[in-house]
Amino acid sequence: MSELRTPGASGATQGKTEAAAAAVAERIARWRALAADQSGGDPFAPMAEAGLFEIGLPGGDAALDSYGAIAQAEQAIAAATGELGLATAFAGRQLIARFFIAGFADAAQRGELVPRIAAGRGWAAVAISEPGAGAHPKHLQTTAEQGADGYVINGRKAWITNGPVADLFLVLAITGVEQGRKRYGLFLLPRDTEGLTLTPMPSLDVLKPASHCELSFVNCIVPASARIGTLPDAYPAMALPFRDLEDTVATANTVGFLDWLLHTVAARVERSEDHALTLGRLAGLLSLAQAASAAAVQALDSGAPPNGARVIGVRSLARVLVDELRALLPPDHLDDQLTRSLAAFDVLANVAREPRKQRQIALGQSLWSNQQQ
Repeated sequence: MSELRTPGASGATQGKTEAAAAAVAERIARWRALAADQSGGDPFAPMAEAGLFEIGLPGGDAALDSYGAIAQAEQAIAAATGELGLATAFAGRQLIARFFIAGFADAAQRGELVPRIAAGRGWAAVAISEPGAGAHPKHLQTTAEQGADGYVINGRKAWITNGPVADLFLVLAITGVEQGRKRYGLFLLPRDTEGLTLTPMPSLDVLKPASHCELSFVNCIVPASARIGTLPDAYPAMALPFRDLEDTVATANTVGFLDWLLHTVAARVERSEDHALTLGRLAGLLSLAQAASAAAVQALDSGAPPNGARVIGVRSLARVLVDELRALLPPDHLDDQLTRSLAAFDVLANVAREPRKQRQIALGQSLWSNQQQ
């Protein structure tokens, strides 16, 4: 699908978007050439060699220093391969480095970690959710008790995306309770921290190479310098906005996959006027989803709050497109990759289903509030 100019975008903003697109496209082309020459092995090595891990991080090409650049790369990976897990693993890696480390770490932490991550020599994963508790702040139990030598961390975390391949964990832990309310800090724990145990979780093959793990902490001691940021409570400042950030950028993964799926199905159906009519309508809906995703991500870079309506709209359109394209394709035209990619879409569509449902309800209720004004 051709790129659309974002309605209302200024010339300067559009120029930055186009510069980012050109820089991302160059690296994506390099990555695809390297990946084509690789048979098996580490799926992320060609990304590092092609410079994809510099995308979205400060200190390198200024055109790539944005959430928009991460989204463009994620969309391109999904559109080229149909592999939602690969695109998800890439974007999750870059978002964590940009949001938590580049955004909240002190100068010494940034100076050490950002160049290493950008070069592909390090990988950070964030650990917020816990077994049986999800990510709700009232139910989290992992603690970080301050002592003479720093902090002592105890507890468990679960569903850590990219955890099995990470060498550094950003762990959200309770630092105290004030007036019955838990206060949280975010701490850097290297993989080899004494007392830290990593347990791989049953993998979802359809999302490979994205993987997950659990962590347990038994008297893990970290220095005071391991804490990220000086805010009194990291949950509302970091954990809460990161979910909206992830959801917004993930719309790029969705539209990239839809682009791949539309072209894949179009190549396999009979060439008839009825099919052309349907495919043309779906291509038009996809262009709307692309424009909404681009506008939502662009708002992040401008400092505006995440736009929940656009995110909900992209997801809703995606469900319509996938259902219609499934119905259009004869069962005997399905192959292993297409079956796996559609299953991956279904899995990701159900991640954090309840919080997403509540956001959609809140959006609907806001219409009643507007009527009462």
